[in-house]
Amino acid sequence: MIRERAYPVEPWHVRETRLDMDVLAQSESVFALSNGHVGLRGNLDEGEPHGLPGTYLNSFYELRPLPYAEAGFGFPESGQTVVNVTNGKLLRLLVDDEPLDVRYGELLSHERVLDLREGTLHRSVHWRSPAGREVRVRSTRLVSFRQRAAAAINYEVEVADDKPLRLIIQSELVANETLPPQSKDPRVAAVLESPLLAEEELTTDDGGLLIHRTKVSGLRVAAAMEHEVQTEARTTVESEGYQDWVRTTIACVLKPGETLRVVKYLVYGWSSRRSLPALRDQVGAALAAARLDGWEGLLREQREYLDEFWDAADVLVEGDPEVQQAVRFGLFHVLQAGARAERRPIAAKGLTGPGYDGHAFWDTEMFVLPVLTYTHPAAVRNALHWRHTTLAAAHERARTLNLKGAAFPWRTIQGPESSGYWPAGTAAFHIAADVADAVRRYVLATCDTDLEREIGLELLVETARLWRSLGHHDRHGQFHIDGVTGPDEYTAVKNDNIYTNLMAQRNLISAADAVMRYRDEAFHLGVTDEEAAAWRDAAAAMHIPYDEEIDVHEQVEGFTRLQEWDFAHTPAEKYPLLLHYPYFDLYRKQVVKQSDLVLAMHWRGDAFTPDQKLRNFLYYERRTVRDSSLSACTQAVLAAEVGHPELAHLYLREAALMDLHDLNENTRDGVHMASLAGAWIALVAGFGGLRDHDGMLSFTPRLSSRLSRLEFSLQWRGMRLRVDVRPQQTTYALRDGDSAETVELRHHGERIRVSCAEPVTVPIPPPEVSGPAPEQPPRRGPLLRLPEREP
Repeated sequence: MIRERAYPVEPWHVRETRLDMDVLAQSESVFALSNGHVGLRGNLDEGEPHGLPGTYLNSFYELRPLPYAEAGFGFPESGQTVVNVTNGKLLRLLVDDEPLDVRYGELLSHERVLDLREGTLHRSVHWRSPAGREVRVRSTRLVSFRQRAAAAINYEVEVADDKPLRLIIQSELVANETLPPQSKDPRVAAVLESPLLAEEELTTDDGGLLIHRTKVSGLRVAAAMEHEVQTEARTTVESEGYQDWVRTTIACVLKPGETLRVVKYLVYGWSSRRSLPALRDQVGAALAAARLDGWEGLLREQREYLDEFWDAADVLVEGDPEVQQAVRFGLFHVLQAGARAERRPIAAKGLTGPGYDGHAFWDTEMFVLPVLTYTHPAAVRNALHWRHTTLAAAHERARTLNLKGAAFPWRTIQGPESSGYWPAGTAAFHIAADVADAVRRYVLATCDTDLEREIGLELLVETARLWRSLGHHDRHGQFHIDGVTGPDEYTAVKNDNIYTNLMAQRNLISAADAVMRYRDEAFHLGVTDEEAAAWRDAAAAMHIPYDEEIDVHEQVEGFTRLQEWDFAHTPAEKYPLLLHYPYFDLYRKQVVKQSDLVLAMHWRGDAFTPDQKLRNFLYYERRTVRDSSLSACTQAVLAAEVGHPELAHLYLREAALMDLHDLNENTRDGVHMASLAGAWIALVAGFGGLRDHDGMLSFTPRLSSRLSRLEFSLQWRGMRLRVDVRPQQTTYALRDGDSAETVELRHHGERIRVSCAEPVTVPIPPPEVSGPAPEQPPRRGPLLRLPEREP
């Protein structure tokens, strides 16, 4: 499949050179700005037209009923849905008496630029009104990484013809915006329609404040704005307010050559506990801090923050400019999702749209957090603290399911399970091991023993207890985990899911090891030597399903004997399958949404031989339809490892360009955070060959024929390891430590030691013969071909 290129290819920008109304909602997600606490969709300054208006605060949600045709014991009764909070982006412009609306008059030019180094969204407009008057508008929007509650907009207008012009700017805060229908269930729709109840409005000469609370969840939100006005012309500024909106109006007559500049400072705060006066004071203080720094100060802080981030996180790709742009775009959005989340979740869409109701999934631990562990570990520390705050809900869920330990939810905002789809919402227990693996990886990379002692140990212990109560030893002594759903939702409620079993095995061992390191803390958690020994016994006896006849591992016990899916007679328009076929049909056949086995071979590659990986990959490649955006990056990693770098490159492009090309045609609901993180994973773990199975970093770098260079950095135990991969050799360099500090790592199986004093360059061995070319199901090959080489 070839998609029209939506944005010009530039290394540090995403540029929209014309306004396309057909993809307005998609561009609003692409151009969304966030810091992990506040999220502003990339709506136009005037508010209209829009695809989907959106302003979000991390974990600000409303409760809603979960619909069931027939309920069952243990089914969650209510879910949580992210709420579109008070919109402060609005800056309406009237030219004489004509509102600037791009659907009317003549739009002479329109450009928007997301600057990945500045952390800003720039917009420039040249518009001729129906009456023939012309204006140029330039705006720059940012959501501050340094000041968690603050956003700001710099808005400039100038006359573009030769006569004076009356201009009116209406800057607003608006609550309970009208949105497209969010649910077909009338009970849910009733809850989510106008979800905010007014509590207070306040106006000042140059701004105002609104305070609301949700109807059911009882959360309180405050939004406030103030303005600075600069112009040579005489102006008037006045404000007015009502329960759901506050408006500041700025009026002037502008002569040719003069400019009207308005800086809008916008702040948000919310709480489930603080009183209305306390929240009012909180946003007042945040507004004072933003105005103290001023627009130039906010810009400077934003650039300084991103300079530091890119110095540690940038990935250099030579040979595929689209991937170069896309991996930086992906890293930027991953940073936006987690930078200031601060003990709140990182949702599947971040704060870019309402997709998946704003829920966090296991994607966070297995796609987003590995990237942040090596590029911005402070965000991972906060994400793990968030998981720890949800332990009470996880304990309660485990007790409901007659289990011990902690059963973390498949999808949630605050901690309780929010899914009405019970084969995943109840049976996707692998999330416990995903959380444990995020703890293990973070501590390994940072040596943050304080976190391990304070919360990591408890997370490991409670997840190990879950596995020991969920699984059982059979009469032969083997340990089985039955009736579970792995990440592949097309193979649900099965016995011995291989990804779940292997990740649970590592979870059990990690917990037992941590108990030995922290005996006193483990004693206070009630862990006995017998319990830790039982974890080790279960791990040692873990059943790993394998088909001896055809010599491949089974994704679940008995998978290879299931009926084959009729791919030849499945037309392209019937994908994704879950929208066109009953789950009953999917569950009982050999068809894979995203391969649990391939995922296991990535994260638990130490449990497979190279020959097994190749045979497994070839077998499951023919059965994987990639109806999940999570699939391509993992297939890229394994394709590169088993000797098919060209296929890996195609899958890399699919993961990296998921949103810039809107490959799944649903970017309108928010960007795919895990797929964006997956671009980094495909490059660093795929072509860089990064693994950390035994506590030591190892690399097996090897590029595709189209890549001439791959360079990336990893934060590792307080230092920065830079890896520079060329077609024939790799250079490892270390910095941020003293000259005597070293790191031992593996390069294609050979141990090398890198010091801060000098880099180490080693050759890349020639590739081994990789066997037959992998085959995909008909019409389910990689979504993007490589572009033609430039002459």
